[in-house]
Amino acid sequence: MERDNRTDTGMDTGTNTGVDTGVDTRVDTLGEDECLSLLSTVPVGRVVYTEHALPAVLPVAFEVAADGTLVLALRAGSTVTRALDGTVAAFQADQLDPATQTGWSVLVHGRAEVVRDPVLYEHLLHEGPRPWVDGREQVFVVLTPELVSGRRLLPAGKPADR
Repeated sequence: MERDNRTDTGMDTGTNTGVDTGVDTRVDTLGEDECLSLLSTVPVGRVVYTEHALPAVLPVAFEVAADGTLVLALRAGSTVTRALDGTVAAFQADQLDPATQTGWSVLVHGRAEVVRDPVLYEHLLHEGPRPWVDGREQVFVVLTPELVSGRRLLPAGKPADR
C-alpha cells in the first residue's frame, strides 16, 4: 500500500519519491500566546465533543477571556451543553484565504465546565459572547486550555521564521 505523503496542508513532502524536498517552509508553528491572540480575532469556532460515543463538531460563538480561557456561548438544554460539562473537549478556529492559500488554524484541548457561578453568569450574560441561534436561555461553557497548538500557512515564496 502506498503511503500518502501530503502534509495536513495538502502539500507533498516528496518522501516516497526518493527526493528529499525538505520541510515545507510555508508552514509556521505558532506559540501558545500567539494562538490565543489569533483566536480572539474571530467570533466563531468549532467545539469537538463526544455524542453517543462518536465524535461531534459544532460551530459556536466564543471569546477568549482575559485569563486565556475560552468562553463558549450555547443554548440551555442543548445536547452539546450536556455533553461538554465536566469533560475534556477540543476547540478549533481558523482564518483562511482560498485566493492566496494562506491563513492560520488553532487547536485547543482542555476541560469544559458549564458556568454555574451566578455572578460570573450574570457578567457573561451582559458582556460575553452571544449564540448565533436565538430562542432559549443562554448557557456559557468555559474551556480551560491544557494543550494549545497552531500553524500559519504563509504566502508562496515567503519562508517561515525558524
